[in-house]
Amino acid sequence: MKPYTYLLVNLTCFIIPFLASFYPKHAFYKNWKPFFKANIIVAFLFIIWDYLFTRAGVWGFNPEYLSGFYITNLPIEEILFFFCIPYACVFTYFAFQFLIKKNPFQSIHKVITYSIIAFLLIVGLLNFNKLYTSITFISLCILLIIFKLKKINLSYHYLSYLFILPFFFISNGILTGSFLVDPIVWYNDAENLGFRIINIPIEDMVYGMLLVFLNIEMFEYFKSIHKKS
Repeated sequence: MKPYTYLLVNLTCFIIPFLASFYPKHAFYKNWKPFFKANIIVAFLFIIWDYLFTRAGVWGFNPEYLSGFYITNLPIEEILFFFCIPYACVFTYFAFQFLIKKNPFQSIHKVITYSIIAFLLIVGLLNFNKLYTSITFISLCILLIIFKLKKINLSYHYLSYLFILPFFFISNGILTGSFLVDPIVWYNDAENLGFRIINIPIEDMVYGMLLVFLNIEMFEYFKSIHKKS
């Protein structure tokens, strides 16, 4: 089973949200069309990013935990990551809109956004020589600024992200070697801050938020178009 470890991580994150998508009262599968339109676009952007960073040696993959199927320099498991994880996250966002009517972030989401923007901008600019840190921090900073200019309510984005964090630490912890002899995904610490939670680079949390928020907003965009048609 060792060569299928990364694949199993992806499937474990995906399977429960997938099965729950058929819950009759609030069926997420009815929103598959806008979701997959959004997801394919975002995944394409992240796969290009992934390809370039892998080629530059910012990160890489341990073949012992992979099935051996590659597209260019990326294992198929890494490509599936950009579909399985966003599915689980957007499903969570979708479900919370029905399950949680009083969002605790409703009154403070603007303050949170301004605080995150300031933090990302400072850290990103001060570490411009570190590829993973600078590009990830500044990219999320720009995205949040765009969201603010468009006056997007991010309260459910933050609620969903907070909810998935424990699962993020488990799944990403496995990928970075917290529960294994060696990491599945390794990082060149010359290109990041070197600050880790368990074995997870702090940049992964920013990268994850960027991935999740982009998928959510693109999903909302295509869903609004679908409703009008």
